[in-house]
Amino acid sequence: KGAAIAVTDEHGELIAFLRTDGCRLPSINIAINKAFTAAREHTESVSIGQSSRVEDFPMTNFGDLRYTAWGGGVPIYHEGCVIGAVGVSGLPEEEDIMLAKMGADLID
Repeated sequence: KGAAIAVTDEHGELIAFLRTDGCRLPSINIAINKAFTAAREHTESVSIGQSSRVEDFPMTNFGDLRYTAWGGGVPIYHEGCVIGAVGVSGLPEEEDIMLAKMGADLID
């Protein structure tokens, strides 16, 4: 299986991207959107999704269709501040989350 890996700045704007062999095309935008969500909200994208479901707050209410509720978006912290985020897509959600966390830890 292939994966897409996106790195954004603190505003959720793309600064780096990698697509491995075998990555399905939809995973490209999903990885970017996961990183966007994590950077903008300063928390993991999976947490945004869980809160959205618990509070019955549709993701569309964020006002930007790039927000996503799937796991695999993780903010990058440096000295207590969010400086960006990593988004991974294309693998099972648990693996996306694990790899995004690893990437964020390596960057910090």
